Amino acid sequence: MSCFIHADLDAFYASVEQLDHSEYRGKPVIVGGLPGDRRSVVSTASYEARVFGVHSAMPVAEALRLCPQGIFLRGRMDRYREKSREIMAVFGSFSPDVQQLSIDEAFLDITGAQGLFGPPVALAKKLKERVRAETGLTVSVGIAENKYLAKIVSGLSKPDGLSALENGGGEAFMRALPVGKIWGAGPRTRELFEKHGLTTGEDLYRLSGKVLAAIFGDAMGLFLYRAVRGEAAAAFNEERGSRSMSAERTFAFDLYDTFAMETALFDICQDLMWRLLDCRWHSRTVSVKIRYGDFSTESGRKTFENPVRSFSELYERLLALFQQKYRSGRGVRLLGAGLMNLETQSARQGELFDGGTPQAEKERHLEEAILEINKKFPKAALRRGRSCLEDTWQKEFNH
Repeated sequence: MSCFIHADLDAFYASVEQLDHSEYRGKPVIVGGLPGDRRSVVSTASYEARVFGVHSAMPVAEALRLCPQGIFLRGRMDRYREKSREIMAVFGSFSPDVQQLSIDEAFLDITGAQGLFGPPVALAKKLKERVRAETGLTVSVGIAENKYLAKIVSGLSKPDGLSALENGGGEAFMRALPVGKIWGAGPRTRELFEKHGLTTGEDLYRLSGKVLAAIFGDAMGLFLYRAVRGEAAAAFNEERGSRSMSAERTFAFDLYDTFAMETALFDICQDLMWRLLDCRWHSRTVSVKIRYGDFSTESGRKTFENPVRSFSELYERLLALFQQKYRSGRGVRLLGAGLMNLETQSARQGELFDGGTPQAEKERHLEEAILEINKKFPKAALRRGRSCLEDTWQKEFNH
């Protein structure tokens, strides 16, 4: 029977800062911005800060009110990516099938790995020990028969936790789960839970698929119907945690200059492309999100016939979608982009370069080579500059 691990680094950004700065250990560390920074929000709070009520996405000003003794830091993304690569390398030594969800979490298919590393719990303990020994960080893991259950189980005993769900126990587990802990139930869905007096998975289990669809809509209704039965819920998107990746930037001041916006989109695109290459996924669907100064939000997505082949192709697609959606003259406070409906390389390998050009294939291979260099030599920090659209590279150093 299939067996999966969901591995989640504990308070990742804050933990890296505590690893690098011994004087921060045991103290409330809050990564995201400094007090006084306009619009700065908390990216990660250490567990010492969380006891004061500080959490991610909270305005830094509110975090300062709750925890005035906190150590407030701006993030160091290059350092976090470096540690993430180390951790993912450890994961890869336990399973050939690692699906990285974000910089600090991944799924591992360990179905065929137990002959080498022992039963699932023994394997997970070895994985945790390796992560700590080789990176200095801790990881919480959940073990279950499908990814969806493993994701929920991994959050049961954080930090540095290990929780396992026996095969066949998914339905009973989900029926007893409070609806607030259903992964993929976003704010709108939780409002409907409260409105209809639904408090546990059991309450949802007793409703037919038609009733769930009437309350939550067809897609979410089907998702909840499957989730509370412990079934693998792979086909959920956006607030339901689809197989997608995204990145965004919040600006200290509203941007009005389109060149500045396009440069920010360029940097976001770069992050997405490296992650796409590193995970060996393909995507034909791109998305953009534009949040204006008044907090109104414009978004859109487009699916293409062929998957993204190179960085320049991804940027071209995202830029065209941005230009289509942007309301000229309005100030932008947040810009985001994403890749959706991700598929493994094997799923679409035969058509990756179908309809493409030799130049596109050449770019793809060059970018894969640059990725490997950055993995072996993290401090090299090879990145693309705007001039890459004219087939040149530049090396950026962060001091």
